[in-house]
Amino acid sequence: MAETPGTDFDIVVLGGGSGGYATALRAAQLGQNVALIEADKLGGTCLHYGCVPTKALLHAAELADNARDGAHYGVQTELKGIDMDGVNKYKDGVISGLYKGLQGLIKSRKITVIEGYGKLVGKDAVEVDGTRYTGRNVVIATGSYSRSLPGLEIGGRVMTSEQALKLDTVPKSVIVLGGGVIGSEFASVWRSFGADVTIIEGLPHLVPAEDEALSKALERAFRKRGIAFNLGDRFKTVEQDDSGVHVTLESGKTFDAEIMLVAVGRGPRTADLGYEQQGITLDRGFVITDEKLHTGVGNIWAVGDIVPGLQLAHRGFAQGIFVAEQILGLNPAPIVESGIPRVTYSDPEIASVGLTEAKAKESLGADNVETLEYNLAGNGKSKILDTQGFIKLVRQKDGPVVGVHMIGARVGELIGEGQLIVNWEAYPEDVASLVHAHPTQNEALGEAFLALAGKPLHAHN
Repeated sequence: MAETPGTDFDIVVLGGGSGGYATALRAAQLGQNVALIEADKLGGTCLHYGCVPTKALLHAAELADNARDGAHYGVQTELKGIDMDGVNKYKDGVISGLYKGLQGLIKSRKITVIEGYGKLVGKDAVEVDGTRYTGRNVVIATGSYSRSLPGLEIGGRVMTSEQALKLDTVPKSVIVLGGGVIGSEFASVWRSFGADVTIIEGLPHLVPAEDEALSKALERAFRKRGIAFNLGDRFKTVEQDDSGVHVTLESGKTFDAEIMLVAVGRGPRTADLGYEQQGITLDRGFVITDEKLHTGVGNIWAVGDIVPGLQLAHRGFAQGIFVAEQILGLNPAPIVESGIPRVTYSDPEIASVGLTEAKAKESLGADNVETLEYNLAGNGKSKILDTQGFIKLVRQKDGPVVGVHMIGARVGELIGEGQLIVNWEAYPEDVASLVHAHPTQNEALGEAFLALAGKPLHAHN
């Protein structure tokens, strides 16, 4: 049967989030006729329900803290309160501006956007509302959803980040189930807005994927800020009534609050999309690919949160570019997962790239790893910002630096240099000879590398 005009493309991309739209933009740039299918809004979770809105809230939270603490700096400010309508208006304005920009960019590249729920119906075809769209290559990029736990119903006072972002009042008290990135960021915001916050984390540390030194430092900082947390004890049940939520842990401990945020990670959005019927291998819902992100079926590729690994917008974005170039025969270098920078935008911030000390010892051998911690107390700009924290470097003995791990205000802005160091396999002396501007926090990286290269100037030995 002949295809209807306008339904046959070089590349069909299913999903318009960070991974999908990056694939579409790069493929169009390379001269391909591209269809981009999206059931909700271009930009996906990151732009509308994730990274961007949460960071907007965190910026408002920082302003609240600054207003509250003005007297410490001789500035006569006071925090009169949080107007959540105003905060949400600001947040939505940020999203709206970026969304319009993205729509304009997609349009300017002559990418065909198909609005609707797409389903894979062949090795080269996606169906949307009864219309079949074919592509010589198909890229699946359907993203992720907020996970819950077995038997834990979302609704009412028990919510995920999507509902939490729409709250029009500041809750008096919150239980945050999950002490990873999302849980820590929301806990940080709500505490700054004046809520009583308790984090419940089943593993022994907050941000358990990070180097243990960072986890312990975040716990100290949160304790100082009055954010409570309960570690190493798993969730059992929650009941809710007109007075709030009542949580019981496996140990029998109980906690009460006005609402509970479920932040136990994100699951791959792959159910009922026709993937398995076309022979694609799924493992716990994730799409299994080779290192070139090919699914092993026809010309079907996968990018972003549905592929096992770090669920980060910039990872999906990089994978989208990679796949477009791979399809066009440019043979790009595979993306090294450990070289992708990771940031938790709480107060204090955490930023890391490369291997943790534990992972480095696992892969290189315990005797073949050296670490160094440089305290931000000796850094002029950090002193001005009144932040505590440190930079931890992990290196192969007599070899390159394999990990950079940081905690402190604004350290997310330093990870750019950190990822260059790790990905370009720099030696300490390569970085130690670079001149870092004074007074900047960036200078702390320079000082840390001077110390690691054996010529510490400000470090106290």
